Amino acid sequence: MTIIEKLKSKDKKVYKLLKSIATTEKVDFDELVRDIIEGKVVVLKNHKDAALAVAVGKNLKTKVNANIGTSPDFVNLDFELKKLQAAIEAKADTVMDLSTGGKLDYIRKEIIKNSSIPVGSVPIYQVVCETLRRGKKIKEISKTHIFEVIEKHAEDGISFITVHCGVTKKNIELLKKKPRVAGIVSRGGAFLAEWIIKNNKENPLYEFFDELLNIAKKYDLTLSLGDGLRPGSIFDANDEAQIAELKTLAELAKIANREGVQVMIEGPGHMPMDMIEDHIKLQKKLTNEKPYYLLGPLVTDIAAGYDHINSAIGAAIAAKAGADLICYVTSAEHLRLPNVEDVYEGVIAARIAAHAGDIVKRRKFGDDKVDLEMSKARKSLDWERQKKYALDKIKFEIEHKKIKTKTKDVCSMCGSYCAMRESTKIGI
Repeated sequence: MTIIEKLKSKDKKVYKLLKSIATTEKVDFDELVRDIIEGKVVVLKNHKDAALAVAVGKNLKTKVNANIGTSPDFVNLDFELKKLQAAIEAKADTVMDLSTGGKLDYIRKEIIKNSSIPVGSVPIYQVVCETLRRGKKIKEISKTHIFEVIEKHAEDGISFITVHCGVTKKNIELLKKKPRVAGIVSRGGAFLAEWIIKNNKENPLYEFFDELLNIAKKYDLTLSLGDGLRPGSIFDANDEAQIAELKTLAELAKIANREGVQVMIEGPGHMPMDMIEDHIKLQKKLTNEKPYYLLGPLVTDIAAGYDHINSAIGAAIAAKAGADLICYVTSAEHLRLPNVEDVYEGVIAARIAAHAGDIVKRRKFGDDKVDLEMSKARKSLDWERQKKYALDKIKFEIEHKKIKTKTKDVCSMCGSYCAMRESTKIGI
């Protein structure tokens, strides 16, 4: 049974889990239950381990996802597990295994085994890797192979999978009629588009969506409906193909929710700042407020080497407007496979953006109180309390100790000319 079905049957274990989530998120329990049933909130959980559960959606804190995984050119499981731990230490809420190199089944199982947060995956990557390794071409991929791999991921304990169901024949034709600057930048989207064009057949994930739902029901698996046609340039944002895909995903999400299957929608991508808020509102309107999971969005195309900052700008705007789950972007984006430090900094940047959005979006829940306490600690020059409220306590301590000051209790920026200290002396 799925969590939605269990809620309708008043399952005691699920109710206990949701009461804990409601307390943590500071939301009304009955409203949380209603929003899950209506598909406005999803609970990402490992069907093998009920303790691994994170709620995403309406009225909840904006969550952060970190991507890790091997590439064909670099396969090192220990390295990926270190990145996993870095993501967890930086307090990511979820992690996705995007591995495309090495023994994929073993890597995935080890990541799940070592993770204390829900793990997601993109099964089509493994389908393509296995097909090419066998000396076959992408057009030779079978529908059976796709669904076998999906079930394998679900059975292993994956909490949510990205499935690019909106890359349809019709939506690809729209893309052909109005070519983009950057074309298709989603790996899953590109693989499926090639399969569709070369076989002149419909996307199996769309055509046989009912079979996908059956697997999701069996394992209480959340479907993250992927944005295979997301814009990879700010000049492609909100084009006809992207919006058509979003509408397709909205229709499929409605069907899934009717069947008791949890669904998230995935979104851009690259998008100028002035388009982000309206885009979020459009998604919420089209999907009846389904959780929105965004990559970034990145607000400029020229920030290579600094795309963690680039995406955090867009993520803050998106979170304030109603985005529910932010996928981090690292400084290595567009350049190379991220390392451990990139992962940690990427999560922190995304968490800053998420919190900045929540200050506005969740002010009534008191999400700005920690900022108030930090400000009070700064005014009183209380460094231990400042460390307590800092989002990244490790970074706080490292930076604060770098230069010793001659004057007690102040930092080395102002030293003896500290404005906070002087204003306190005159009672201000």
